[in-house]
Amino acid sequence: FIPPWVKVPEDLKDPEVLQARMQLLEAMFGLAGSRIPYIKQVSKVMLELKVLESSGLTEVLVYGSYLYKLRAKWMLQSMAEWHRQRQERGMLKLEDAMKALQLGPWMK
Repeated sequence: FIPPWVKVPEDLKDPEVLQARMQLLEAMFGLAGSRIPYIKQVSKVMLELKVLESSGLTEVLVYGSYLYKLRAKWMLQSMAEWHRQRQERGMLKLEDAMKALQLGPWMK
């Protein structure tokens, strides 16, 4: 399905590409990609996900006009960084809680 704001064929050339782990993409896009239609509509782009079996990563291909796809790529990279930092903060809180319980290093 090609959204009406994507011009065929010129917008389907040279997509912007990002790579991320599926867990990160699920955090960004929701379970089963439930937020993808909203992101596509707001960004005025078309997204395609390709699982890379060999690396465990998933490619996100962003199609659209030059400026829209660059803006969408920046937005997706920012979302990914926010989720990554949020996960790191959660791990640090877990480590602090474990230290507070005085668990030995063999328990970590």
